[in-house]
Amino acid sequence: MAAQRGQMVVMSGPSGAGKSTLCKMLLEDPRVRFSVSATTRKPRVGEVDGTDYFFITPEQFRELVRKGEFIEHAEVHGNMYGTLRKPMEDALSRGETYLLEIDVQGANQLKALGEPGLYIFVAPPDFETLRRRLVGRRTDPPEVIERRLKKAEDEYRERVKYDHVVVNDSLERALGEIRRLIGLD
Repeated sequence: MAAQRGQMVVMSGPSGAGKSTLCKMLLEDPRVRFSVSATTRKPRVGEVDGTDYFFITPEQFRELVRKGEFIEHAEVHGNMYGTLRKPMEDALSRGETYLLEIDVQGANQLKALGEPGLYIFVAPPDFETLRRRLVGRRTDPPEVIERRLKKAEDEYRERVKYDHVVVNDSLERALGEIRRLIGLD
């Protein structure tokens, strides 16, 4: 008997909402595969080709676009990023959950294309908590934090386009809710 087809799960949310942490926790389940994006940007120190990203040239990227190999792609800060179709199709055919952590723009693009999946927006409990989380990271200067908070407000308005909004007021509670939504319980 063939395995039941898996599902694509798209997780988006503002910087500091906890989506990356939740994705890492979901990946502890062997039934979950993470989408590795292709990019034309140069690898950062410690990044591994095929694990963090598929690092390719702009020419290779454009050829993959021409062949329809991406389910979505965009240019961000002068570099191209995209989600390859084949790894997703392979995972889904094995009955796995294919997890994409992408921004609201990419999720909207997938929805507009009619890509079937479960779209989850991870939200902070409130914007003051989000501010504390971003400041607590100690990775960005104040002006970058303010830009991230402004962008978070814009992204938050987009939550109505998702199938579910999960408020990350507690990692364990939010993870449990997401696992139930995906059907991993």
